[in-house]
Amino acid sequence: MTRTARLVILLTAVLLLGAVGTGAVLHAAHRAGQRDEQQADGPAVRTGDVSLRPADGRTLLVRNLAWGPHRDEIAAVPAGDPDGPRTASGVKCLRFHAAAGTAVCLQAVHGALEDTYRAVVLDAHLRERHRFPAAGIPTRARVSPSGHLVAWTVFVSGDSYAGTDFSTRTALVDTRTWAIEDNLETFRVVKDGRPYHAADVNIWGVTFADDARFYATLATGGHTYLARGDVAARTLTTLHANVECPSLSPDGTRIAYKKRVPGAPADAPWRLYVLDLRTMRETATAERRDVDDQALWADPATLVYALPGDYGSDLWTVPADGTGTARRLMASAVAPAYLG
Repeated sequence: MTRTARLVILLTAVLLLGAVGTGAVLHAAHRAGQRDEQQADGPAVRTGDVSLRPADGRTLLVRNLAWGPHRDEIAAVPAGDPDGPRTASGVKCLRFHAAAGTAVCLQAVHGALEDTYRAVVLDAHLRERHRFPAAGIPTRARVSPSGHLVAWTVFVSGDSYAGTDFSTRTALVDTRTWAIEDNLETFRVVKDGRPYHAADVNIWGVTFADDARFYATLATGGHTYLARGDVAARTLTTLHANVECPSLSPDGTRIAYKKRVPGAPADAPWRLYVLDLRTMRETATAERRDVDDQALWADPATLVYALPGDYGSDLWTVPADGTGTARRLMASAVAPAYLG
């Protein structure tokens, strides 16, 4: 092959690579622009007043992921009509939960060089009551049934629970005094009935029983445990192994959680289970896909959780007793909270 031929081939290859790169950039820019446009096949979203004390019956609040001007805003739909038009609040959150007229909204603050994060406590009209700096990327949030306590978890290193190279920080706030426990890892740990001390203890995924007790994941030594927390005593007591992101049932008798199962892919290791707190008997739900979420109890018999969807995440539902089948509840939504 002559030198001229080699140069022609090289130039052709460079031009082709440049065209592919330019096309990819233009496609990404077009897709990013689409996120600000209402999609013809997407859910209807309109602005309006959103209250944490709904007057028109039971309401489902979510972080709206439908493309358009209201993406990432907290939106409301009637609980009985999740596919109906959504009322967008104008309040944007990465993670959200609400109960008894109180909400916690985890937000990003976009800076010139890097993003920072904050936890904002909202009143029944989604107006700010108080804010706290958050130490990392938001991942979990919960409000106690009374609205008196809120908790949130952030990643402070790593960005996934799937592996072991991550660290979290979980904070708990009393909304009556604004007293904050900014790191639940400082609580005393009782493991297997004995005081336990280790540098690698990690806490995440709070779910509240009441204003005195909560449950959370405690990780140490490469294993995870369901831990019961006592706010006044500042203790965490392990109860059951291989439990992550617990969610307490409305009657306080069961925990929904994600469990690592043998044979599952390393990057998708979890299945959705329910634990009876009296007998410690585990029940696998009919959801057989990987669930990387803190499930929510829609009612005493039904779980709601997020799975990847076309525009971020969709909400799915499955019976808690292991029967039935999983079905999609709501497209383009995450971080649900039932009110009323």
